[in-house]
Amino acid sequence: MQYFVVMIDYGGREAIVDPELTRREVVSRIASGEYTNVSFIHEIAGCSVEDVTDDILSEAALPEIPLTGAELQAKTLDHIRDRRKHEPV
Repeated sequence: MQYFVVMIDYGGREAIVDPELTRREVVSRIASGEYTNVSFIHEIAGCSVEDVTDDILSEAALPEIPLTGAELQAKTLDHIRDRRKHEPV
């Protein structure tokens, strides 16, 4: 039998243990933000335990996609608009 233990810290710790949860589902839940503040992830297989925290967090990390010219311009204009909104009158 193989399963994952995902320990999450919400100010107190909660372990999520579901024998039907696959590695792919754990990665997906971390990438989607469903699992946040992960303390550790252990993979239990038979009688052995392996800490797979770094591997799974690396898999779940979204790649950095550089902004295009139009996106940079829109971001700049949004920033200027926000600054005007919050300026004292």
